[in-house]
Amino acid sequence: MPKMKTKSGAKKRFRLTASGKVRASAAFRRHNMRKRSQKMLRNSRGTVILAAPDAKIVRKNFLPND
Repeated sequence: MPKMKTKSGAKKRFRLTASGKVRASAAFRRHNMRKRSQKMLRNSRGTVILAAPDAKIVRKNFLPND
């Protein structure tokens, strides 16, 4: 049986940490920033660790080889 391919969209959006958690960039940062509070913008800089149920989906379906 051949190896499963990693989804190419997921390659660009998710990374695994050394302990196996899934890291992703923060949501709601693309446009309409003037509507958002400065606190929200500050807190959503950088990356976030996905919640366990979401991480399970990403690991199983999108990053099977990692």
